[in-house]
Amino acid sequence: MHRLSDTFARLKAFNPGVGGGFTPAVGRLTELAGFGANPGALGARCHVPDTLAPGATLVVVLHGCTQTAAGYDHASGWSTLADRHGFALLYPEQSRANNANGCFNWFVPDDIRRDSGEAASIHQMIVAMIAAHDIDPQRVFVTGLSAGAAMAMTMLSTYPELFAGGAVIAGLPHGSAASVAEAFQRMGGHGLPHAAELTAKVRAASPHAGPWPTLSVWHGTADRTVALANADAIIAQWRGLHALPATPTTTENIAGHSRRVWRDTAGRDLIESWMIAGMGHGTPIDTRIGGAGAPFMIDVGVSSTQHIAARWALAPAPVGASGASADAVTVAISPVADRPRAAARPVPPRTATAPPT
Repeated sequence: MHRLSDTFARLKAFNPGVGGGFTPAVGRLTELAGFGANPGALGARCHVPDTLAPGATLVVVLHGCTQTAAGYDHASGWSTLADRHGFALLYPEQSRANNANGCFNWFVPDDIRRDSGEAASIHQMIVAMIAAHDIDPQRVFVTGLSAGAAMAMTMLSTYPELFAGGAVIAGLPHGSAASVAEAFQRMGGHGLPHAAELTAKVRAASPHAGPWPTLSVWHGTADRTVALANADAIIAQWRGLHALPATPTTTENIAGHSRRVWRDTAGRDLIESWMIAGMGHGTPIDTRIGGAGAPFMIDVGVSSTQHIAARWALAPAPVGASGASADAVTVAISPVADRPRAAARPVPPRTATAPPT
């Protein structure tokens, strides 16, 4: 129980009220209403640039515990990039009625099954955004931090046909926990299922048989809230889906941080891993090129938002981060190519119920 109480104490230290530690007045998001039956009882916010072109990209962003959609957007800089480069954003938002700390319930079985609970609500939001804003269904991506990253892994697993790729920051593998007690054990790196079992959980989560979304994994090497072992478990889970070897295709040091890439035989990047040296629990940002410091938004001179957007061919890769030379920090990223997937399908209506906290 010591680890559980310590973790709650860290979360509550950054939770002075509904704003979750962020400035309540900051916000560029608007409400997305009437998107479906909403069985997970989630809120939905979005940002759509004024000049969004037909067939644009949609990025789904899932905040972490104690955070809000507006606060995460302001600190991460996603809406600024969206305005600059012309893509839409969707921010599912947890309610305190569902989870007292504002965490997505990535460890509650009814919330992480296809067509059930919070996963179904997020799927309904995505379908509504695609229809309302003429989004290209082949260009939908998902990212998140911590509990939001764990839920992003669930979305990639339960609705893989819907996503071209995902990016998870300080996350946990899908299906690794089925209770609050297990969730805290896994956060500490204890009792994680073996790689083959984790891969099997993804295969069992939907009728999809591939191809699978690409994945970008980010984690701080000094994270004491979600152990680094979870990043390795996520990579192993996804390597099994893509049938990739344990040894990465390339490993490079970028401004003191480790980046590994696994490519297929055609040379396409399928998995990448960023290990941010010395960083604790949070999203790496670079306030000199976008975003703002806030609880769990850590200015380390590397903008995960900009690098992830570049990986998805939404924006150019940042240059000159961490005060290093351009050669030291510019990453040649292969844009995610389109791949054949089934079109998004509506979720049958069902009675909305509040999942357990």
